[in-house]
Formats: sequence, C-alpha cells, structure tokens
Amino acid sequence: MARIAPLFSGSSGNCYYIGSSQRGILVDAGRSAKQIMEALDRCEIPLKKVEAIFVTHEHSDHISGLRVLEKRMKVPVFASEGTLCAIESMGAVEAECPLFPLSAGVECADMWIEPFATMHDCAQSCGYRIQTADDRVLTFCTDLGTVTPEVEKALDHTDFAVIESNHDVGMLMNGPYPYPLKRRILSSYGHLSNDTCSSLLPGLAEKGTGRFMLAHLSRENNTPEIARQSACCALTMAGLRENVDYQLYVAPRENAQGAVILF
Repeated sequence: MARIAPLFSGSSGNCYYIGSSQRGILVDAGRSAKQIMEALDRCEIPLKKVEAIFVTHEHSDHISGLRVLEKRMKVPVFASEGTLCAIESMGAVEAECPLFPLSAGVECADMWIEPFATMHDCAQSCGYRIQTADDRVLTFCTDLGTVTPEVEKALDHTDFAVIESNHDVGMLMNGPYPYPLKRRILSSYGHLSNDTCSSLLPGLAEKGTGRFMLAHLSRENNTPEIARQSACCALTMAGLRENVDYQLYVAPRENAQGAVILF
C-alpha cells in the first residue's frame, strides 16, 4: 500500500517521504540531514529504503540538508535542469553527486514520477505527479503563485493531492512583513493563499480525489486551523462531507508523532 510521511513542511523546511513499506523517495531535503534522518526514524522508515531525492527548487527551505544527506545516503538527485544548475552553482551538492535532469517521467522506487512546471521565483521549479506500484496517484504541488493549465492537468484525477495553502491574505496584509515581501508572496510567482487553494478542492473531489493535504503553511501568516477551516468551508459549500467524500490533512511543520498516511 502506498504511503506518505510529511516529515517537515513550511518556510522552516520541507521534506516528504513517498513510497511503500519497502522502497520510496524523498521530495526535497529542506532541514538538516540529522533532522531528516531522525524524522524518518520516528516514522519507522529505514534510511536504506530511500532510493532517490527529488527536488522541487533550490530555495534553502527545500535543499538545506541536501549536501550532507546525499553524501550519507549516496542516492541520485532528480530535478529540473534549471534547478540542478542552481544547486551546483550554490555548492549545495558534492562534485561527485549523481544528478539527473528531468524533463519527462522516470521510474524510481517502483513508481512512475513525472515533473510538471510551476510558477515560482526561482530557476525552474516543478511539482511531481507520482503513480505508485499499486496504481495510486499522488500529486505534489507546493511553492507556486499561480495555478496554470499545466498544474491543473497534473492535479486532474489524482487520488491524493498535496497542495500549498501558504497564507491567509488578511493575516499577511496586516502582518509584520515588509511591503516588498508581501508583494512577492501575493504575486503570480509567490505562494498560494488559503482561498486559492480551497477553490481548487471541490472540483478535484468531484473528479475523484479523496485525500487532500494542505502544505507549506506560513508560520507568521497562517494557522493550521484557519487553513483547514477555509478548505472545509469550500468543500462543504459544494455538498461534500469530510470523512465520507474526502479526507483532509494539514502537513505539520515537524512530524513529531511519526505519522504515516496510507492511501
């Protein structure tokens, strides 16, 4: 059975395990190698089961542990060509690290993993659509300012959608961030708000998506309760019932309980 373990999520670091009980991958490595290995241990996922690291983009909250973790694990790193060039120029990987640019799908850990482009203020960010060994589909979609047709296609008819729900617009606009940073977050290359995320969910649920995970919540401009309430409200207004028509999770900033979700 397929599983996802949200090890870390948010501006302080991002890392997810996706796979089975036997083999899997990490999406991003945005905390220290020690913290990621400890989180995997809490989830009872042996390090040897991780066969590759797939990176969404080169911002520090997605790659800060990459160099040391890859050196310890000696697994390949996959990302878009632009992201890999940025990672190399930043010295975020060892010179001998096996890097594989992705422009199409690749088979890894008994899964088929396809990248899709996202709009974010970095070199060449992407999300991932992942088909597991038991034909379940998970779409991983965070750090994007705009939901493009390519993103919509990747989210179409997925079983499990991990979607960014970064900020509450009111909290952001009335919060302490400087105005240029607020503009960046709200831009088409920034981050998805709770409202934008929530507006996607009913349509996805009606096409068969049964599980949603709200991800990359801002510590300063959001709360798990507000993000969840926004999503539930949109789904309820569409006549959909939680735990009947869909299940909703909020990715924790740190998976202290070692939660693993089967799907």
